[in-house]
Amino acid sequence: MSSIKEQEAIGRLMEFFEEWDNGNKTIRSRILGNFIALNKGKTAPELEQEFSQGGSLFLARLITWLRLSYMFGTCLSEILQSISIFLSASSGSCYKIEFMEVGGIMTLLEILGLQQLTEHHKMEALKLLQTLAKSGRKYKEMVCESYGVKAVAECLAGSKMEETQEQAQILLELLAKGNPKYQNQVYKGLIVLLPCASPKALQLALQTLRTVQVTVGNAHPSIVDPLLGVLRSMHLEIQYEALQLISYLMRTEVRLDLLKGLVQLLRPSQRESNKPRPQILDDPTVPKMNDSLPTFIQQAAAAKAIGTLARESTELCEELIQLRVIHHLLFVMGNQDHTESQRQASLAVEYFVLSIPVVEEQVRKAVGDKLFQMLLDDADGLYVKLDNVQADILRCNQINIPGIKEVTE
Repeated sequence: MSSIKEQEAIGRLMEFFEEWDNGNKTIRSRILGNFIALNKGKTAPELEQEFSQGGSLFLARLITWLRLSYMFGTCLSEILQSISIFLSASSGSCYKIEFMEVGGIMTLLEILGLQQLTEHHKMEALKLLQTLAKSGRKYKEMVCESYGVKAVAECLAGSKMEETQEQAQILLELLAKGNPKYQNQVYKGLIVLLPCASPKALQLALQTLRTVQVTVGNAHPSIVDPLLGVLRSMHLEIQYEALQLISYLMRTEVRLDLLKGLVQLLRPSQRESNKPRPQILDDPTVPKMNDSLPTFIQQAAAAKAIGTLARESTELCEELIQLRVIHHLLFVMGNQDHTESQRQASLAVEYFVLSIPVVEEQVRKAVGDKLFQMLLDDADGLYVKLDNVQADILRCNQINIPGIKEVTE
């Protein structure tokens, strides 16, 4: 027979449920506020003791109200915080299973896509999903099976608050680790994010891609074009993350495609120039160099990446030379419309010239002693001294150096 204390506790629990079941929005909001204040950090046994072994009954009521009202945002923050107390409770796996079995994961993912809800609501939903993802592989798989990668990636791309974007990034990284069945889905979802318009989302996507790439191992060919497209960004932090990822990918199977792509970016699509030029210099055989600013930013970034990669290994130097990188870099040095492109190309050529004798010989022969000496004396400020004739010489160069091994044999 139950003791008097147990009967009293059960009586209080029934009164609590009756107040909840019959309560309006104001009453329920007060109940949730008290629950959150008194029960944060409690373990599952402590919660069960608080509810006289009826904790799951209250959780079921919270989930039911969540599913009925989440589209309207009614007390949504308080509901999510209350559910979080159950799901994050130590030894509370039963709560997680109950939440998952009634479609709780799908509800959280739907919250991420609702425009009428606030960023704070979405951040709370992301934190709940993180709690589940940290609980084991089966929860990660359930999130992914519910089209969670797409929902979280879209939330990352579309959110206006950095805090929300950072929580989405954390969740994507969690979904990729210890989840072999779906890690490639997360990886490809991050690649899809690369063309997004939000600078912060793009920076976070690149950071996460570098981490996930280590987990995945093999690089997917679809990463090449969007990653090279990121180099058009005017944000230095994005350029930095892109160059770091490109450097890492040099040890994967997309290495040659990336090198080819970088070299191709040195020579953007040519357009008719409307810029006034002396008639004597208006030679139709001289390639024109007018294009949009983002294209020139991409060109400068490609030259910078090539210089960085060349310094990393002799093998990369050889591959770049076989792709006629010196010819293309000299072409960029003749870009009088964008000084940063000239500067980065000059620094890269200077490294090749000082490191490889055959490159020095061919460059000197192609541009002449005077221009060659200008390069060595002040590669960082070459654009200050370059005149139109010298720029045309650089753009018209026909250098075609065979591979280093071929020359030395």
